[in-house]
Amino acid sequence: MNQTIIQERSGLNQFYAKVYAFVGIGIGLSALVSALMLTVFQAQLTYFLMHGRLWLMIATFAELALVFVASSMAAKNSPAALPVFLVYSLLNGFTLSFVVAFYTPGTVLSAFVSSALLFFVMAAIGIFTKKDLSGMGRALMAALVGLIIAMVVNLFLANSFFDYMISIAMVLVFSGLIAWDNQKIRYVYEQSRGQVATGWVISMALSIYLDFINLFLSILRIFGRND
Repeated sequence: MNQTIIQERSGLNQFYAKVYAFVGIGIGLSALVSALMLTVFQAQLTYFLMHGRLWLMIATFAELALVFVASSMAAKNSPAALPVFLVYSLLNGFTLSFVVAFYTPGTVLSAFVSSALLFFVMAAIGIFTKKDLSGMGRALMAALVGLIIAMVVNLFLANSFFDYMISIAMVLVFSGLIAWDNQKIRYVYEQSRGQVATGWVISMALSIYLDFINLFLSILRIFGRND
């Protein structure tokens, strides 16, 4: 009996490791592209900021499309899910560089470290808690939709205090989603009895990746309010 439990835990740990390997690859690719845009291709970044707003909008909409495509392919266990996820990570690194460019390096570093620490705490809660977080997760998804609508409205209002409050709410929402998504990894493994399709690995990795990136951006807006 003990041997069975040990094998199950070992298999679950391997599944978590596989998911986080793809998360690490995605974040690594995004960070690499952003770093290159901010250093080697700084002139091109400045040009896009000054004259290439249309292309930035196209890139942003392409990102949204790739998220839906990757999620759909992952659900169908398509082999194309992985390359789509990698392309999305590269494109997201490109668009992130234009956001990061508006903040000082110290602010970016502080936001990244804080995001990483908060991420690991919430991930640990999701992994080890015995309480079912599904209800909380659904409520947070509903809250996220409301916050996205509020962000769109604030594009026209341009209210800095409203933006600040939205950023704080976003940190709370994505912190909760990190815990929920990490718990879902365990549920997926248990429900499939350890026979998890590759598509699910990509789907889980994409969710965790999005949680971290959005948490980082929200904290960056809070820390860099005066930048």
